[in-house]
Amino acid sequence: MYGYAGKILHVNLTTGQLTIEEPPESFYRRYVGGNGFVAYYLLKEVPKGADPLAPENVLVMAGGTMTGIPIAGAGRSVVGAKSPLTGGYGEADGGGFFGAEFRRAGFDAVVVKGKSARPVYLWVHDGQAELRSADHLWGMTTMDCQQAVRSELGDDNIRLAMIGPSGEKLVRQACVINDLKHAAGRTGLGAVMGAKNLKCIAARGHTAIPLADPEGLRELARWMVEHWKDKAWQLHDLGTDGGLLGLNEAGQLPTRNFQDGQFEGADKICGEALRDTILTDRGSCYACPISCKRVVDLKDGDFVVDGNYGGPEYETIGAFGSNCGIDDLRAIAKANETCNAYGVDTISVGMAVSFAMECYEHGLLTKDDTGGLDLRFGNAGAMVELTRMICQREGLGDLLAEGTEIAARKIGKGAEKYALN
Repeated sequence: MYGYAGKILHVNLTTGQLTIEEPPESFYRRYVGGNGFVAYYLLKEVPKGADPLAPENVLVMAGGTMTGIPIAGAGRSVVGAKSPLTGGYGEADGGGFFGAEFRRAGFDAVVVKGKSARPVYLWVHDGQAELRSADHLWGMTTMDCQQAVRSELGDDNIRLAMIGPSGEKLVRQACVINDLKHAAGRTGLGAVMGAKNLKCIAARGHTAIPLADPEGLRELARWMVEHWKDKAWQLHDLGTDGGLLGLNEAGQLPTRNFQDGQFEGADKICGEALRDTILTDRGSCYACPISCKRVVDLKDGDFVVDGNYGGPEYETIGAFGSNCGIDDLRAIAKANETCNAYGVDTISVGMAVSFAMECYEHGLLTKDDTGGLDLRFGNAGAMVELTRMICQREGLGDLLAEGTEIAARKIGKGAEKYALN
């Protein structure tokens, strides 16, 4: 069967049992891959009314049909579970290299059930899989976790899909991080991994995806290498933030918790400004020549940022920048680094910060609630600090780590009308 390994890995964390399912070709034709697999297994395996943070929830990671094929755009993978943030269907996809490595390791998807009594990680390699202790990894940031696993297994080319301390603490905005800087961000799926005591999935594979027309694929890949500058130069040059000024001009840029659609500081946080000020490098995903990812490495000043965690993309800049009334790219880059290190979704956390800022400006939160933070829109230092507090469930951050809907109900006094996700 072309395009697939033909194997789905099933992991029961409660019992420690690993089994391999080999679905018929009709299964692949019907559900194709990626979110099709996620939807199938969630609808099939998750009981009605299941608590998203309970053992009966199911976590699915899957590659798409093209994931792992050596051509631009084939590096993405998807994660799914019942969402602890919304209580509904949860799905998020991410780029980088993990998805391709997982598929080349011999599996099309992994379905995880139950809860381990102790922290564990899943090691998948060349058609084999095993659960290993993660006691020594628990509490680590994503970078420390990646370094420790690679050292333990003796291979710096191992790719990880992992959670940070925020997933362990069941922060409802926690996400799954691939390769330190590629996030399957939305719907709180990192908290599901944390609730299952699953720190990461590590993958290494050497088996190519079977293709019906390998030479035809090579031709497409060569064409992309030769023509990408004509087709996607702006994406390389400015990244996903390249459209920010256009959104601002059209009145569609989220500003001050969506009170407005235009931000007076847009020219300070746009793709051109990022390129011309703090950008230090560009990163890429599996088999892609475009290199649209931003890399920011800041060694001095108010905000020191480690370039291993990448740099802010448009959604991050919109959430922590204009939507918090902030035009300081260094502060936005620091918030991005914090989120990637602790493993949380920059969009949802940025929205939680902007929600708190609007509540503060309307008198629903005071300095007694914020731990002394002046949470007026535009306060870059307060934004960075509250982001850290959410990641660590500290002070007001502990409440905001429940998500804006729950936080608004607990704050009361009409806070619900300021709560957005």
